[in-house]
Amino acid sequence: MRLNFPNTSRSFDATRSRVCFWGYDSTIEISFFVEAEALKRLCPEVASAETEFLEAFDASLGRIHEVADKVYVNGGKGKGSYTYILAAKDF
Repeated sequence: MRLNFPNTSRSFDATRSRVCFWGYDSTIEISFFVEAEALKRLCPEVASAETEFLEAFDASLGRIHEVADKVYVNGGKGKGSYTYILAAKDF
């Protein structure tokens, strides 16, 4: 992995139905959002409650970090974008 994920914080954005977390490329903070549909793909038993989305995120953390790293690298480092959305198709 090219990114580090030392910050274990994550939050659920109910307005956009997604979980936010952060990765780091050296000293640069990168924001990631995992859409609810992606979490449902990873954990099909998830309904639509905030706590269930956060539990699905925690249960799939390793896979989510792998995909975040891949999306970040393929997104082109240095293009000025420090926010990435992980959709169901990414998994």
